[in-house]
Amino acid sequence: MNRNTLSLGVAVAALAAVTGLAVVAAPGGSTTAEAKAPARLPVERTSLLCPAPSQSDLAETTYTSFTPAGTAGKSGKAALQPSAAAKKKSDKPVAPLTQTGKPATATASGGDAPALIGSADGALAPGWTAQQTTTVTTGGSRGLLGTNCTAPDTDFWFPGASTAADRQDYVHLTNPDDGAAVADIELYGKDGRIASDVGEDITVPAHGSVSVLLSTLIPAKTADLTVHVSTRSGRVGAVVQSMDDKLGSDWLPASAAASRKQVLPGIPADATDVQLVAYAPGTDDADLKIQLAGADGTITPAGFETLHVKAGMTASVDLKNVTRGVAGSLVLSASDDGSAAPVVAALKVVRGKGSKQEVAFIPAAGPVGERATAADNRAKGSTLSLVAPGAGAKVKVTASAGSGGGSAVVKTYTIKAGTTLAVKPEVPSGLKGAYALTVEPEAGSGPVYAARTLELPQGGVPMFTVQTLSDDRGMVAVPAADQDLSLLND
Repeated sequence: MNRNTLSLGVAVAALAAVTGLAVVAAPGGSTTAEAKAPARLPVERTSLLCPAPSQSDLAETTYTSFTPAGTAGKSGKAALQPSAAAKKKSDKPVAPLTQTGKPATATASGGDAPALIGSADGALAPGWTAQQTTTVTTGGSRGLLGTNCTAPDTDFWFPGASTAADRQDYVHLTNPDDGAAVADIELYGKDGRIASDVGEDITVPAHGSVSVLLSTLIPAKTADLTVHVSTRSGRVGAVVQSMDDKLGSDWLPASAAASRKQVLPGIPADATDVQLVAYAPGTDDADLKIQLAGADGTITPAGFETLHVKAGMTASVDLKNVTRGVAGSLVLSASDDGSAAPVVAALKVVRGKGSKQEVAFIPAAGPVGERATAADNRAKGSTLSLVAPGAGAKVKVTASAGSGGGSAVVKTYTIKAGTTLAVKPEVPSGLKGAYALTVEPEAGSGPVYAARTLELPQGGVPMFTVQTLSDDRGMVAVPAADQDLSLLND
């Protein structure tokens, strides 16, 4: 075999490993290619990115890191590290995890806490989840701000942002890689894209993080914006931090990918105002049917039956106190006589009244899939919302051991078709510290969507934050491949 043939052999073997192409020798010496059924195996490495939590000197932040139990026979490690600029001051990892099934926690005080870049490998990689939860009791950024640390990507949509006079919204971008990333930020209002050259070619340094105040990108004060973050090169983690002078603060995560049907789970029963913001990123208008999946079934809210979303434009509707004392989830789908164009969507949810109000955001979520986790739960204040918008479902919910001690508790819940089940989860026996909630639908169940509300009231303000639970991508399909070196004969 000559050198060129050997090089070709290496290339073919590498291509087979990447694509899963299986080469099989056929009778008579000919060859055919057929794809074998891929095996589902645990992922071996996971990356997560956490934004800088707050600029307030009064901020108190808790980081919670967790990997569900279940991966045996492998060692591993998982930790969050300060981004590049902060790492010069401290190389100490944040909330390093040493075992599955038990959370690790860490805390930070003040406005200097940096963005974090994390990775997990081996047994700690499948389903690794991290959350940062920040409490600010007074000032312009007052509120309970919670967000899941996110995987890096190249494209994000954030309906529900604003540059209104009483809002300060920042886009936080974090780069996990060795080379610089270049990102664009586009803003879309009710009349379409708002022209701005300032949001183009934003450089995010290697292992670094930047935050961009949205009001510096456009001159007009504009409510109900959709933010689009995309990268020209590299990958980033992206999330929007919203601070409202009257309603408090929270994180606005990215919406699930544009779809003709979207589910926004976990609206609290005592929500005093719920605003829906949607955007149609394609070339066709979308006519959406608005439904509320509550405890007893799915209804169409009177007066809010549909929403028309023009292509390339942001639409919004104030649903007021749509839940009327019963926890629920919003389900968006194509109206019976309208366009089935895909949309992205999010909710702005308010609890409380007058000067004692607090805000949180619920983006459209992907389904739980095989498994999903909410990392940061306390002895009091957690509510788990489970919605089955189609067929009914059964789910196993595991409340893990506590970060400081305690024993895991498992309970199974049944969700009727078209309903939302809101429960106070079983607290681990002997709980010390924080615990995680892991949701696993049983085989044969319909699609399940989930969200966890965490309430930490302060001074009469019903501070809360909502995190959706989507598939943790702990398992991956690995194609099988066979080699047939006869292909390399001269």
